[in-house]
Amino acid sequence: MSSTDWFDTARFGMFIHWSHCSQSGWELSWPLVGGAPTLPYCQDVPVAEYHAGAATFAPQPRAAREWARLAKAAGVQYATMTAKHHDGYAMFDTKLSDWSVMQSPCGRDLVREFVDAFRAEGIRIGLYYSLIDWHHPDYPAFTDADKPYRWFKWPKPTAEQWDRFLPFLFGQVRELLTNYGPIDLLWFDGGWERSAEQWKSLELREMIRELQPACLVNDRLPGVGDFTTPEQFIPPAPPEGRWETCMTINESWGYNPSDPELKSSRDMIHALCEVASRGGNLLLNVSPMGDGRIAPGHIERFQDVAVWMEKHREAIVGTHPGLEPWQFYGPSTRRGDAVYLHCLMRPYQAVTARGVRVRRIKSVRHVATGRDLAYSVRMSIVDEMANRDPKGEVRISVPQELIDPFATVIAVEFEPD
Repeated sequence: MSSTDWFDTARFGMFIHWSHCSQSGWELSWPLVGGAPTLPYCQDVPVAEYHAGAATFAPQPRAAREWARLAKAAGVQYATMTAKHHDGYAMFDTKLSDWSVMQSPCGRDLVREFVDAFRAEGIRIGLYYSLIDWHHPDYPAFTDADKPYRWFKWPKPTAEQWDRFLPFLFGQVRELLTNYGPIDLLWFDGGWERSAEQWKSLELREMIRELQPACLVNDRLPGVGDFTTPEQFIPPAPPEGRWETCMTINESWGYNPSDPELKSSRDMIHALCEVASRGGNLLLNVSPMGDGRIAPGHIERFQDVAVWMEKHREAIVGTHPGLEPWQFYGPSTRRGDAVYLHCLMRPYQAVTARGVRVRRIKSVRHVATGRDLAYSVRMSIVDEMANRDPKGEVRISVPQELIDPFATVIAVEFEPD
């Protein structure tokens, strides 16, 4: 296994959106530019008022330890935290700017706390870094006069400003890759405001490769990328290559108490099953409050996922896509010689899988309890008489008392070839 193959079967990650604005219950960055149509509960806040939150940001110590314990219990394999969002505020000890958590009342490197806490739980480390910087004077900074935010009409720097800004960008990425030990992935964002040539994407990717050869980079650094990142959406067919979909629990990325649209725990678990069955990873977002505690609705969802994953982890983590859609009416995954049938709809007495090698079935069991399930097989008459290894259908009985309130999973184990 290569040093980046872990991503191919990780299946479950935690996204953490957090900044000084979280203490005000505002979405990250977008309020200072007047909101965004894709964020229905985003606020519109004057630029100076938004940035003023840095003067009072003082989260409690050890918050990251609680996040890490929650993630570990839920079966999370990697976590990605906002080191710098579009607002330019660095959640780490940067030597290149005073606009950081080190200059706030907190005075602690929050990226360091995140890395140490999650690494202690054996969870791989990802860092989110926005190429955009709506605070840096040479980007240039976004002002109230620039509102509303207009696509393809954002403020542009002079050539001299850009020549000053690029070393700052490269320097902060270098800090993130040299000060915290092994970083498993960098999650860039904001690439839409400039071209790949302006960002010097190829040069930035080469610097990352030199500093940390095993660090994966997402596709939001224009022109490069080791994996694609559909957002708030599960593709009906898997994208080519490595992929990960990032999703929020409500309709906001940051802590936003004005957003009531919480998805259910069942929604989260079904999304995890669907993504795993397509060979992707689910990066599920949590939104810490200003003091570092995760929003109550979010922590409840992750706790429900943790209870379900304690019984069903083998059907998610470390798996590959299972059967074709026509073979089973639901998601399915595979691990070695076992196929896992994810029943997202409640079974009517039995479920059926088609086009499987029925004479190789060794056992059928209810994953959560390990209980053997009764089953029967059918195949064509000709195959039954003349084919030593026919494909047919298996019909599995599912007692009502074994139906999980979120998703029932059945393992069909086959004799190896």
